[in-house]
Amino acid sequence: MMVAIFEYIDRIFNIVRPRRLLYMAIDGVAPRAKMNQQRSRRFRASKEGMEAAEEKQKIRQEILAKGGILPPEEVKERFDSNCITPGTEFMDNLAKCLRYYIADRLNNDPGWKNLTVILSDASAPGEGEHKIMDYIRRQRAQPNHDPNTHHCLCGADADLIMLGLATHEPHFTIIREEFKPNKPKPCALCNQMGHEVKDCQGLPREKQGKHDQFADSLPASEQEFIFIRLCVLREYLERELTMASLPFTFDFERSVDDWVFMCFFVGNDFLPHLPSLEIREGAIDRLVNIYKNVVHKTGGYLTESGFVNLQRVQMIMLAVGEVEDSIFKKRKDDDDNFKRRQKEKKKRMKRDHPSFIPGGQFSPQALGNRTSPQAISNPRQTAFEMRMHDRQNSMMQSPNTSLNSDGSPSPARGIKRKPEDSDSEPEPEDNIRLWESGWKQRYYKNKFDVDASDEKFRRKVVQSYVEGLCWVLRYYYQGCASWNWYYPFHYAPFASDFEGIADMPSDFEKGSKPFKPLEQLMGVFPAASGNFLPPTWRKLMTDPESSIIDFYPEDFAIDLNGKKYAWQGVALLPFVDERRLRAALEEVYPDLTPEENRRNSLGGDVLFVGKHHPLCDFIVEQYKSKNTEPVDLPPELCYGIQGKLTLNENAVLPDKTVESPVPMLRDLTQNSAVSISFKDPQFDEDFIFKATVLPGAKKPPPVLKPGDWEKTNNDGRPWRPQLGFNRDRKPVHLDQSAFRTLGHAMPRERGMPGMYANAVPLGAYGSPYARPLMSGQQQIPKLLSNLRPQESWRGPTPLFQQAPQRSAGAAPLLAWNRMLPAQSQYPPGQYQGLGGPMNYPQRPEDRMDRGRQAYGPGRPYLLPPPSGRYSWN
Repeated sequence: MMVAIFEYIDRIFNIVRPRRLLYMAIDGVAPRAKMNQQRSRRFRASKEGMEAAEEKQKIRQEILAKGGILPPEEVKERFDSNCITPGTEFMDNLAKCLRYYIADRLNNDPGWKNLTVILSDASAPGEGEHKIMDYIRRQRAQPNHDPNTHHCLCGADADLIMLGLATHEPHFTIIREEFKPNKPKPCALCNQMGHEVKDCQGLPREKQGKHDQFADSLPASEQEFIFIRLCVLREYLERELTMASLPFTFDFERSVDDWVFMCFFVGNDFLPHLPSLEIREGAIDRLVNIYKNVVHKTGGYLTESGFVNLQRVQMIMLAVGEVEDSIFKKRKDDDDNFKRRQKEKKKRMKRDHPSFIPGGQFSPQALGNRTSPQAISNPRQTAFEMRMHDRQNSMMQSPNTSLNSDGSPSPARGIKRKPEDSDSEPEPEDNIRLWESGWKQRYYKNKFDVDASDEKFRRKVVQSYVEGLCWVLRYYYQGCASWNWYYPFHYAPFASDFEGIADMPSDFEKGSKPFKPLEQLMGVFPAASGNFLPPTWRKLMTDPESSIIDFYPEDFAIDLNGKKYAWQGVALLPFVDERRLRAALEEVYPDLTPEENRRNSLGGDVLFVGKHHPLCDFIVEQYKSKNTEPVDLPPELCYGIQGKLTLNENAVLPDKTVESPVPMLRDLTQNSAVSISFKDPQFDEDFIFKATVLPGAKKPPPVLKPGDWEKTNNDGRPWRPQLGFNRDRKPVHLDQSAFRTLGHAMPRERGMPGMYANAVPLGAYGSPYARPLMSGQQQIPKLLSNLRPQESWRGPTPLFQQAPQRSAGAAPLLAWNRMLPAQSQYPPGQYQGLGGPMNYPQRPEDRMDRGRQAYGPGRPYLLPPPSGRYSWN
């Protein structure tokens, strides 16, 4: 797994090719607001894993009881993905492996020669992307920072787009894996493609072709990546957000900050989204339109450098609240229309689906793929096997069919169809019914168990949500305002409830500290993942007498909340009480071993450079002087980067062996890289990082043209991606000369279809997998294979001048080789493929003569003058 991680980083590195800095940040201990989401995810993963294993075993026993055929069950260790959490041995091992990897690349890879590498492992608190954003913010505030630095951030989360916009850096790109939905996966029971576990019938796999071992294997392909260039997104936003006749000066950078803030209402990692705002229903466009209509009344922007003006936000939210009722009714109408269309589609597919498809030698063949017509052998036996196979399938699909005494199925008599066989899928019960009047009362009664008339409680929910909005924006623009704050409810209020929020406090306690790694594990892990914790800590999760046993329920409810799938629902887990958790852990802290105490401590960033880096000698001198005090990083030696350097206990040092933590990789015995602890520049707690474009920053040249904007508007219809070829693409066709060429090249006595098959001919194009041609096979000649690059302009040798080619025991390769042989200096069997002699040594003058064969006897063209550009001597 570690080697796969190294190769993955290598691939991204080779795509991006950084020149100054590589910052590798692993998620550390997250703020408490994020821990609630992590807790929900990990409890879900544990529950779904156990349910999937139980369902798989149940279906397996049912199939075997019916006589189905399944491969033997493999007993293998299950990888618990919950171990990818700060504080576990896995994450500690990952940090060691990455330190080795960085040292190896700095020593051996020329692309890393002058690179500064910073590693922020899981012991450094904070989410990975926010640690990188904090680094960028602090470097931007330094006088030596280059305002035209190009940033490339790697990650799949959508919030990276918002974080990149929040930096106001003009050159910011996000690289992420290209998401390809609906990738086919084999069944977990029979390992065959085309169905899921719940639909498995245990049928034996039919042999497909001659080499059946590759029948179900998917073609291997490398993961593809895409670039998201935020400068292009900023062009779209500038066109979208520009407003005329404002009572104040329009500032595009401020309007971008407002747009980022409004996206938080649609959903983020720290707050549930408002019930009336769904991103798939165009909620962002709705918010932008309301914003542009209301901003004339607000008198200014909603935010400034990460701080919210609640009085102006209240006007936006109340404007959303006015249309909430119509939003809910339209959502219901859209859902009903969608279900109706799906039902009609199912009926249409069932009507058009053939009731029986023959198999075996009678099975349909795709056009163009048949090599030659096959003679039917023993048709009666084949027809009998198909009838029996069809009868078995029909009996398996209708297990309630009764049989007569002779074994034949009797006609069905009044069998009631089961609900799962019906066209309509069972819908989860919706007690809220947001499309009917009285929805607000039902919502608060069902979700919060309070009456909607309880104004005090509703205001408490709204105040917590407003605090959350202020906390999230501060987190994105200034860093973590409080490590302890979190939203204490599972559901959000309505937009119409945001009345009187202008006077709500939005300050947070100062000096809060993050959890320690093992404490966070106790806050986010279910009892099933307790094996990653020390034994006495684990006991607190499972012992019925434990004072915090209620934090770890074995089962919990999932509220679908109007959604269709369980993963979209809300996990109703109890919130962890920090005071109770710390009180329980005080009793088991003495049981930690020295290794566990080390893993439970908070760490920091480590900076690595190679021997060619200007900073290398400076760091080596610090280790020689054994200066334990932090020293300033000289910006002139490190591309303007500033910070504090401190000696590291487990440093990578020149001429010291770097031991490999991976058994299959060698130790670095001739190391020349060096590492040292690094800390970002520090500022006062009240310091505000300005959300502006820095002076001297050059705006990238515009990419979009007027036509791009008009196409994206799409006449008011929702935008859909273009699949397949562009509609404006001109179809390629063959002209008359191309057809004449095919007529000359293809055998004239072809008496069967399929000669234009799209399979590569055996032995053609220099394929390493080509086989010798057997009797009766024909091959398209490799017309240009014998020409060197500098002679390719002369064209191929005319076909009528090529020598006849034969091989021992094989038919003539080309139909036209029955022509009279012409004088030629080609060696025999030149086009014979791998089955003929192709490796004869030839003199240089022979090669030169062969290249001029096109101008042989019968061709009156003059030879071109010899070129002095290429010389073979």
